[in-house]
Amino acid sequence: MKEFQPIKEGKVREIYDNGDSLIMVATDRISAFDVILKNKISRKGAVLTQMSKFWFDYTKDLLPNHMLSVDVADMPEFFRQPQFDGNSMMCKKLTMLPIECIVRGYITGSGWASYQKTGVVCGITLPAGLRESDKLPEPIYTPSTKAEIGDHDENISYEQSITVLEKVFPGKGEEYAAKLRDYTIALYKQCAEYALSRGIIIADTKFEFGLDEAGNIVLGDEMLTPDSSRFWPLEGYEPGHGQPSFDKQFVRDWLKANPDSGYDLPQEVIDKTIAKYLEAYELLTGKALA
Repeated sequence: MKEFQPIKEGKVREIYDNGDSLIMVATDRISAFDVILKNKISRKGAVLTQMSKFWFDYTKDLLPNHMLSVDVADMPEFFRQPQFDGNSMMCKKLTMLPIECIVRGYITGSGWASYQKTGVVCGITLPAGLRESDKLPEPIYTPSTKAEIGDHDENISYEQSITVLEKVFPGKGEEYAAKLRDYTIALYKQCAEYALSRGIIIADTKFEFGLDEAGNIVLGDEMLTPDSSRFWPLEGYEPGHGQPSFDKQFVRDWLKANPDSGYDLPQEVIDKTIAKYLEAYELLTGKALA
């Protein structure tokens, strides 16, 4: 059996080169505040992979994506081991675009902090009088640069995104920036509407895109998981304060309240976190995680 070593390790994902494709493995690691925690959240990797699969299938008519298969039977023998089953995705190779495509449908997090100070979020002036967690009149596109592990992503304006793309793809900056913005908002609108019908508010999320061999823009990375999005329960939603959520906000809140924890979570926080991930998966897909 051929052994594989990851060619790239992120905070949560490991990427393996499979010749004409890549295999992305979502581990059970969890990160918060750009730090990888000491604990593992069991089954979290499977939730992330299967939820991405659900959304890739749901949106493939709107925009092609990089997913080829999540069945380890389609992958080399090395990946037919228990630790890869359910949390691995074989993907097309793409030339990734150097922009994190963030879309906000509600005002919360760093957007809310910025709005309170200036009324502006990432260069976009918003209406006066918004409360924390309010739905925005229209979703806003607030791109950021991609940071290396340990660094923070930097919010940039749409105009700056043109410059970043132009540097890497001369003559294409404006075209790619406009397409990224339009695809991001279209994907968000379609998926947020569906999620609402299932009892989940998608407050904000991020997408990543790449180019295929023909130069077409293709959706890559992960999609609308609790790691890349803020999911709130529709039931009990009430603007004017922060909302409970289905993502790692639970972990962030505990770490903020326990600054001397050394990034070591108690079992109770781990159990509650995976329960939230599983609940979001079941609400959105209508079935329990296999």
